Amino acid sequence: MSLEVSQLTKLYGSQKALDGVSFSATPGRILGFLGPNGAGKSTTMKIITGFLSAESGSVNIMGKNALLSPQEVSSLIGYLPEHNPLYLDMFVREFLEFSGGLYGLSGQYLQTRVREMLHRTGLQPEQHKKIGQLSKGYRQRVGLARALIHDPQVIILDEPTTGLDPNQLVEIRNLIQEVSKDKTLILSTHIMQEVEAICHDVVIINKGKILASESLENLKSNSMETILVLETEEELEIEWFEDLGKIDFASKGKNELLISTKDPAFARKAIMNVIHERSLNLISLNQSKKTLELIFREITNA
Repeated sequence: MSLEVSQLTKLYGSQKALDGVSFSATPGRILGFLGPNGAGKSTTMKIITGFLSAESGSVNIMGKNALLSPQEVSSLIGYLPEHNPLYLDMFVREFLEFSGGLYGLSGQYLQTRVREMLHRTGLQPEQHKKIGQLSKGYRQRVGLARALIHDPQVIILDEPTTGLDPNQLVEIRNLIQEVSKDKTLILSTHIMQEVEAICHDVVIINKGKILASESLENLKSNSMETILVLETEEELEIEWFEDLGKIDFASKGKNELLISTKDPAFARKAIMNVIHERSLNLISLNQSKKTLELIFREITNA
């Protein structure tokens, strides 16, 4: 394991922000770090990166104790915070040269790394522009380039795709996947589709405690329930289906019902009986496995 977090505890006064947080991450596997607002995600990432201390626990990065020697491991970590602090009056290339210099890079090696980052992040056409002139998507690329300039072994990205348009999102997603091939990469995001698209492992945290830590495949396969999505021309009422048994209801729209069940065959027949009895006009009845979003909501609302 290139990153191992063990029994991490953090207090803010009498409030326990982190309560025995433990998980690990390995190279080549993107780890999705999920949780509601205020769950402890940012606190955990700030402790890993040395911005915050902890009351107890340990953070091991490439065999080094990050809590005891934060400066020693800082060069091993690349961090893109959610709000992506940038010097807007600096030119893109100038900023990357400056950022590399902060990590002790110099001379030909620094210039090689800058050229590589400009190429990998697609910033070559923008390298002589001031950062303040760039769009949100290109500023995110600059933040990624800065996080990667010193060739870190552990990369932590906090909401890297927030505010991007669909094209920019795909480009950043591809970059993240490319970078993660030989690195340990943690992706914190609220976008569940993003996690399902590129993450291999998932950690879910809520109220400072880890509720799930396993591969995405296992997390989804352990949820045996099936989702049926019913849509009719008429407005639906949950009460019409409450006495059917073997059916749980996840959520409801005006003309749509999301139905969670472990017996989809029974549920389909029961739903069609209700449709017939009430003379409803059926638009569609679709079936799928439970999504990560639904699993996340169940875990964090339990």
